Amino acid sequence: MIRVVLADDQTLVRAGFRSILSDEEDLQVVGEAGDGERAIALARELRPDVVLMDIRMPVLDGLEATRRITSDERLEGVRVVILTTFDADDHVYGALRAGASGFLVKDTEPMELLHAVRVVARGDALIAPAVTRRLIAEFAGRADRRPDPSPRLNALTEREREVLGLVGAGLSNDEIAGRLVLSPATAKTHVSRIMTKLAVRDRAQLVILAYESGMITPGWLA
Repeated sequence: MIRVVLADDQTLVRAGFRSILSDEEDLQVVGEAGDGERAIALARELRPDVVLMDIRMPVLDGLEATRRITSDERLEGVRVVILTTFDADDHVYGALRAGASGFLVKDTEPMELLHAVRVVARGDALIAPAVTRRLIAEFAGRADRRPDPSPRLNALTEREREVLGLVGAGLSNDEIAGRLVLSPATAKTHVSRIMTKLAVRDRAQLVILAYESGMITPGWLA
């Protein structure tokens, strides 16, 4: 059973997500929070598998709440999926830096919501291509961000660097396999080895590393 906490200051939004999740036999909503402080308290009390976290909340915003949850060693198994209005929120990069494992647009289709919760609960990260494009644009538009090549990248083979770039561009394992003419299993193996070599916890952190090292720029995947 995947246990979920909903954190959003809009009661109707929480009710909608609860309705969708409660219809699934493998998903259970175990708590609801209307602000970031309450979300942290519930995470510590209930130890859910996934927290669906709104960014804009009173008392404490979702970014800081996410940062506190993901940096708490006692909550190592708790994953956070950010709920964003996307066109209004300019915090995609910040949310990744805070430790979020996934992003969902609030008007996402129910099946996408269910898929995201299950993917993140099993330890993977989920970043939709549309969100990835926004992240690239946001990163490129910040004058104070310069490529920061990591010496860790020296441990990667040429093929692994290529795979890392495609992960950073938002491609799934299946899409990477198709682009590089590999089997999906081989693509998955490459991604797993890269994560091990770079000592990152999930796919979202690979994305961050790809941007900060200068591997990804606007138009890179044209």
